[in-house]
Amino acid sequence: MSIFGKIKDAIFGNKAADPASRPQIPAGMAGGAPAGSATSTTFQQPGQAQAGTQIDVEASLTQMAAQKGNPDLNWRTSIVDLMKLIGLDSSLDNRKELATELGYTGAKDGSAEMNIWLHREVMRQLAANGGKVPQGLTD
Repeated sequence: MSIFGKIKDAIFGNKAADPASRPQIPAGMAGGAPAGSATSTTFQQPGQAQAGTQIDVEASLTQMAAQKGNPDLNWRTSIVDLMKLIGLDSSLDNRKELATELGYTGAKDGSAEMNIWLHREVMRQLAANGGKVPQGLTD
């Protein structure tokens, strides 16, 4: 899975790719609702958006920070801190890979310019993929 895919899944709560995380369907319900039943049950992972629902990226990240005891991470402006908050390796090698995935054309040397671009582009891509991202995080 791509680095951006891991970022998106961590923020959006998408664990559908992991078969072990899928909810188990109760016995007798393998085909949906029992025959003749007027109701059916929809199983959804907690935090996973229904089609057409936007995920509030800022609220999701703020909640993650609160659950971790509000670590001293500046995820609003730092790609390194954002990656640390969601539990990803923030090493230069991973940031270089992310830069390549997202189309960064500058020097992939871990400079402030690269890191600022990465953070903004990640936020833009989250917005393009169904996230609700405040404009201040994409500018």
